[in-house]
Amino acid sequence: MIRRTPLALSALFAFGLAGTAQAAGTLHFANWSDYFPPELLKKFEQDTGIKATLDAYESNETLLAKLKAGGGAYDVVVPSDSFIQIMVQDGLLQPFDTSKLPNLKNLKANFQHLGFDPEHAYSVPYLWGTTGYSYDSQKVPGGALEESWKPFFEPPAELKGKVVALNSIEDLYIAASHYLGIDQCTEDPKDAKKVQDLLLAQKPMLAMYSSDGTIERMAAGEVVMHQQWNGAYHRAHAQRASLVYVYPKEGVHLFIDNLAIPKDASNVAEAHTFINWMMQPENIAAASNFAKYNNAVEGSDAFMDKELFDDPAINTPQDKLARLKTFELCSPKALALRSKVWTKLKK
Repeated sequence: MIRRTPLALSALFAFGLAGTAQAAGTLHFANWSDYFPPELLKKFEQDTGIKATLDAYESNETLLAKLKAGGGAYDVVVPSDSFIQIMVQDGLLQPFDTSKLPNLKNLKANFQHLGFDPEHAYSVPYLWGTTGYSYDSQKVPGGALEESWKPFFEPPAELKGKVVALNSIEDLYIAASHYLGIDQCTEDPKDAKKVQDLLLAQKPMLAMYSSDGTIERMAAGEVVMHQQWNGAYHRAHAQRASLVYVYPKEGVHLFIDNLAIPKDASNVAEAHTFINWMMQPENIAAASNFAKYNNAVEGSDAFMDKELFDDPAINTPQDKLARLKTFELCSPKALALRSKVWTKLKK
């Protein structure tokens, strides 16, 4: 098996620059918190003449609610793979005019036909990564934890109040499903009840549910264990060397976040200009260097920091590749069960 770089999943899954014409206009961009370099937005303004603003949200669920309330406030958003078809089915995204996206040709071959949007009619990849968890080796019993979801879902008594879960039913439910050996898209209420029971038993051990501040919380030693995205871990580890990223043996969710245009976007031409601009290798590489996640654009590795290639949390070791689990589209019945579990958990 060929060793993969931070730009490819050789076990799982054309450098071309298109000039961006000078334009006048406005772009309202919404993205996950701390997931886009401010200086890159300034470069976009300089390159295109388009004035750009950036808003932030903490989860796919928050973005979905914002779009349902009226997506006209945003011209480009960043939903994850699992939410693309939900938003399309709800009429919340508009199809691309692909004639305005010549840089689609820059996508790596393994990202050109993704199951959730095979023809990139509504989305193109932004960054991708994994959702595991991290812990502080100086603060856990024995200095090391099993490479399993067990220490996270059933933490030692000493860690009560020192563990944080992401504030997302998708991230929690999928991880719990992997740990229990249950299909994440199960339509069986009994299976969903097993996930619910696990999460309810874990809840008293948690300090909080939070998808914001994961980097700062772990870097400062405020908590000992945190469900975390690998890029966030990388940034925390740079500040606290005792942190360890875990690829649980039961399975690790691999996510792809995507650029998309809301149905009610006010500045559609500018949105296309921005998305096409982001598919230039040096631009998407700047986002990778900032957020510490991989991207899907051919040629961007020439502009990326070497440290991304050296971190096993980013450059998954060969013996961990089989643990990576890609997106599965669940039925409405399965998603309804998932929603019921979340409602019960957050009461």
